[in-house]
Amino acid sequence: MGRLSALKGSIAPLPARLGYADDLQPDGRRARDKVQHWRRWYKTAQWQRLRWSVLQRDLFTCKRCGHVEGNTALLVADHVVPHRGDEALFWAEGNLQCLCKACHDSAKQAEEKAGRHRR
Repeated sequence: MGRLSALKGSIAPLPARLGYADDLQPDGRRARDKVQHWRRWYKTAQWQRLRWSVLQRDLFTCKRCGHVEGNTALLVADHVVPHRGDEALFWAEGNLQCLCKACHDSAKQAEEKAGRHRR
């Protein structure tokens, strides 16, 4: 059996795979937060309370796929009608629904980008 030092030269170094996607670098997020002032609303205690009340109201169940999730980090309080900076829509509890992160990050985001939303 060969020793590791003998194999060392035949193994090519792999490129790094960890890090930020281009649009998610910390500096990019800060710049985006400055342009889109409403993004700061997500960092408030008021939003955290509202999010929690929506998750509880919906019994930690995704409104799209019906998955019940015990890990609240994998749940999103999603705006049914995208607020796009409209403060009244942002804070309206009736405009929020519980989605699992998988549904929110795939189908829901695709609909919003295409300019569609469903109630």
